[in-house]
Amino acid sequence: MTPAADAEADGPPFDPHAFPADLRRAQRKTDDLFARLHALQGTLPWSREPHPGWPAVDERARKHEGRPATPGWTPEQAAEYDGLMADLRDAAEAVRTDDWWRVCWRAGVRGADLVDARQALKHAPPPDAG
Repeated sequence: MTPAADAEADGPPFDPHAFPADLRRAQRKTDDLFARLHALQGTLPWSREPHPGWPAVDERARKHEGRPATPGWTPEQAAEYDGLMADLRDAAEAVRTDDWWRVCWRAGVRGADLVDARQALKHAPPPDAG
């Protein structure tokens, strides 16, 4: 055994759920951006572009819901949505590519255990303010 392996064997086992504060902050930022984007989507017309809509149709006892006409999004709405979406993609990429996942991999955390750790991050407490 190498000295590094001896030291690791003597210490506590590796905990893939002991997320670093910067990773927890990045996950919180991702969550916040997702919530803001979702709230914005609830205020937007159903189509980004103007559309005349279509009527509801009953066809052989199956209802096909209609849609009313929509003017589409304003340039301001589109810019806000596009900005939030770009920020969300960047934040999610920061979480996905954080060095912590490489540390987990090197510690032998793989497969379902790695998926479990990534899912647990979503429920991890925020880092202490300080």
